[in-house]
Amino acid sequence: MKGKIGIRPLNDGRDSVRYKTEGKAFSMAKAVKKLIESNVFYSDGTPVQCLIPDTTITCAAEAVRVDEKFAAEGVTATISVTPIFCFGTETIDMNPHTLKAVWGFNGTERPGAVYLACAMSAYAERGLPAFSIYGKDVKDLNDDSIPEDVEEKILLFARAATAVAQMKNGSYIAIGNVSMGIPGSMLDPMLLQQYLGMRAEWMDMSEINRRIQKKIYAEEEYQKAMTWVRENITEGEEVYNPPDLRHSREQLDTDWEYSVKMAVILKDIFQGNPKLREKGYYEESLGKGAICGGFQGQRQWTDYMPNADFAESIINSSFDWNGKREPYIIATENDTLNGLTMLFQKLLTNQASAFADVRTYWSPEAVKRVTGKTLTGRAKNGFIHLNNSGSAALDAAGEMVENGKAEMKPWWKVTEKDIRATLDKVIYYPANLEYFKGGGFSSHFVTRREMPVTMMRLNRVNKLGPVLQIVEGYTVDLPAEITDVIEKRTDRAWPSTFFVPNLIDKGGCKDVYSVMAGWGANHSCFTYGHIGDRAITLASMLRIPVSLHNVPAERIFRPHVWSSYGDQGSQSADFMACRDFGPLYK
Repeated sequence: MKGKIGIRPLNDGRDSVRYKTEGKAFSMAKAVKKLIESNVFYSDGTPVQCLIPDTTITCAAEAVRVDEKFAAEGVTATISVTPIFCFGTETIDMNPHTLKAVWGFNGTERPGAVYLACAMSAYAERGLPAFSIYGKDVKDLNDDSIPEDVEEKILLFARAATAVAQMKNGSYIAIGNVSMGIPGSMLDPMLLQQYLGMRAEWMDMSEINRRIQKKIYAEEEYQKAMTWVRENITEGEEVYNPPDLRHSREQLDTDWEYSVKMAVILKDIFQGNPKLREKGYYEESLGKGAICGGFQGQRQWTDYMPNADFAESIINSSFDWNGKREPYIIATENDTLNGLTMLFQKLLTNQASAFADVRTYWSPEAVKRVTGKTLTGRAKNGFIHLNNSGSAALDAAGEMVENGKAEMKPWWKVTEKDIRATLDKVIYYPANLEYFKGGGFSSHFVTRREMPVTMMRLNRVNKLGPVLQIVEGYTVDLPAEITDVIEKRTDRAWPSTFFVPNLIDKGGCKDVYSVMAGWGANHSCFTYGHIGDRAITLASMLRIPVSLHNVPAERIFRPHVWSSYGDQGSQSADFMACRDFGPLYK
């Protein structure tokens, strides 16, 4: 759902005071509205909607009226703003179903900061976590600008709150079940329901084959996609299979047709397609209302059918045969926990998220021994090879450029030039029949650009529940003399991204090896930008503790009550607060 953000201007209820600060309260609210609507967007690219009531809030009666108005308008988060002391518990947002923040103006003429402290105390006592926004510098009462540090916190709150709202009532569609004993493939409906407000849906993989056999897809869409593939997708030479086992040209052509049909059908399963109703398939035309999902593939499918690597890679990308479009989220091997992490990244950035194995830590010594080359620059302390069979979003090739810099862009900023440059670097190789006996294709690219990225993973721990790992770092462009050797001894026809985490003095990010050794599962995902602060704020809203991160303390923004458990940025405070407040939708 698209949640709106309600801006609550607060004021002193005394007639002798109210009229003096009414204008300032509204100017603060309007400034916040403008800031959010100019910088925060829903996943479809439209600006997040903010509402301001027609009155300031000075007492419980006005607070209730505003709450009722907001509820009718679909408000899921509120930001209260005030330049003055108001009447604490009479004016706070008491709705247990909204996410809350308060900006208390830092000025000396009127005590907005005093109200802020009062409100935080009230929220803590009532078990309603709220975010405290307080600028570090004193401002004049007639200064209507928003200080930079206040802007940062407002935008962190707004982006995370919007992500929370967009997950609610969405579905995860698990196509198939557990792949090769991977724990993340075991879809937990209670995790989705209690922490994310989402539905769990299941579908057997045979549904793909049924729709292909019975032609339950839009024929014109398939023909358009097939034409685009023939004109734009590069097929690589055989690199895996001996001549006597290779698929014939006719078999490869059939594999392409099947793979493209899978991509078309997966999109229909996620969001429906009215054209199927015209063909007499009303139920199928509805789709599953899925905002993310996964496809099991190995091994019950891939042992005899073409793999889903082409379908997954193109669906996860921010473009296809119809041009640029919002990325879907589909996790290979139905790793539901990685799929949900990919969803977090997409909703926090509106960019594609790249699925990857956390394949290998390469130390400088190992690289020197194997390649004869010495690592330099960012990679001097080693790197992690991120590599999977081909489901990674093609955006991760790093060929999209903005202002001369490589990026993974919000999907609506992707240009035809970006798409062409990306496709020029991607090759689809015939699948390794040792792994994928049914054939298919696997995409290959090497991320040849240095980009700031954030690698993440949601894990599930017995008695503890879900925990999140967040590591900011950079992709590195290594010399071909290094990457060629590594790919040949790993997998030469799968996507490769070489990742270097930002290191800190202690803990799980003290060196590159520690990040690899402490990673919670075999899969991860990454997207463009250092978004660890956004992810930490989101996790605190969902009450998911962060077990590993390298985000500097000054960028961490959690509910104010977390500080009652110790340092707000500490791991122990986060774990205890999440435990005590429990899942968002419990």
